[in-house]
Amino acid sequence: MIGKIERGNAQPTAALLGRLSSGLGMTLSELVARAEHSGSRLVRREEQSVWTDPDTGYQRRAVSPASGRPLELVEVVLPGNAEVFYPAEAYTFIHQHIWLLEGRLRFREGDTEHELEAGDCVQLGTPAKCGFINPTDKPCRYLVALTRRET
Repeated sequence: MIGKIERGNAQPTAALLGRLSSGLGMTLSELVARAEHSGSRLVRREEQSVWTDPDTGYQRRAVSPASGRPLELVEVVLPGNAEVFYPAEAYTFIHQHIWLLEGRLRFREGDTEHELEAGDCVQLGTPAKCGFINPTDKPCRYLVALTRRET
């Protein structure tokens, strides 16, 4: 599958990119930034890399500049009735907060489920399989703030 992606014959899904980035020991934002060779400390909105999951329409915007950052900010738009799941390994190297900006989000972290409304923020705990579920017909938008875990 990776060969097909490299040749431009297939689009990676969010779940595949999550597994790939964790296997490489980096965050998803780092993986995308390296692929695009960005190194500026200032990144204008029109220059921010945006990736859309071909299966769900999940859209991920890397808000932060790519070079030497201790903190990453990612804006996500999850279409209505869409679901995206990441394996626990995708969270091995990071601490993460999710701040819901618009809409509603059902966030599953292992066996725990959080119902978030605009303005709510959740801090992730120990790495676990996570699911992002939009239970409504309207898109939801949230900000992910993440830092690397100390090793």
